[in-house]
Amino acid sequence: MLTIGQLAAYAGVTVRAVRHYHQIGLLPEPERDASGYRCYGARAVVSLVKIRTLANAGVPLSQIGQMLEADASTFAEAIQRIDSHLNDEIERLETSREQIAQLTAGDSLALPPEVVSYLDRLREIGASERMVEAERDGWIVVAARWPDGVREIMPAKHAQLDDPQLVRLYRLGSELLDSDSDTDTDTDTDPRLQEAADIMAGLLEQAHTSGENVGEAVHDDLPFDLLDALALESDPRTRRLMDLMRERGWASWIRTRPERLAEPPG
Repeated sequence: MLTIGQLAAYAGVTVRAVRHYHQIGLLPEPERDASGYRCYGARAVVSLVKIRTLANAGVPLSQIGQMLEADASTFAEAIQRIDSHLNDEIERLETSREQIAQLTAGDSLALPPEVVSYLDRLREIGASERMVEAERDGWIVVAARWPDGVREIMPAKHAQLDDPQLVRLYRLGSELLDSDSDTDTDTDTDPRLQEAADIMAGLLEQAHTSGENVGEAVHDDLPFDLLDALALESDPRTRRLMDLMRERGWASWIRTRPERLAEPPG
């Protein structure tokens, strides 16, 4: 006769598992002897090994009891159902692994390769990682709305990076994002914001004159509103920059949607 510890060791499970099987009625609990100990016989060893084998194979504990009592045909049907369930679970886990792998992909998460290449170009021209991250988040908003349209406009976006003024704008943006807005130059008089606004106004004038836009995308305001909100949430100085753009006659500061104010302030 075996103690509970000896039974567990023989079957390759823990004492805690044996007790759990008792609690759920999967393994009959023997009477205690005169000393108060449970004593297990050979039948308990056989039952516990079967339970362990089925559990290790992925059979839910709630189904093991029925399977132990089933005839050969019923047992085979149950195994087939469990196998089908496990295949579904394997597919789900493989999908989860693919999604987890994407989380380590950095810029390529939720973005097409054309945009990833553009972000790499920003690094090459001297944009800081915070600037690239801000740009990446903005492109995620745009790509979610127009996945095909984004790919179409990326060649033009790459070409724009040959403009020294745009390069200067990205570097200014990098300086601003990398600085502490609470301790650096007062926002209202920060010359970097003034210079950024001047450059943006000039670029918007060029875009407005050339008719540059993103095709049908300009008729959908929601993504642009989200881009404005994203910028405001990322850095409070964005509001001052928007005010400076309005002073220069522009209702929108986004190059892909140049929009003049009906009557410039002042």
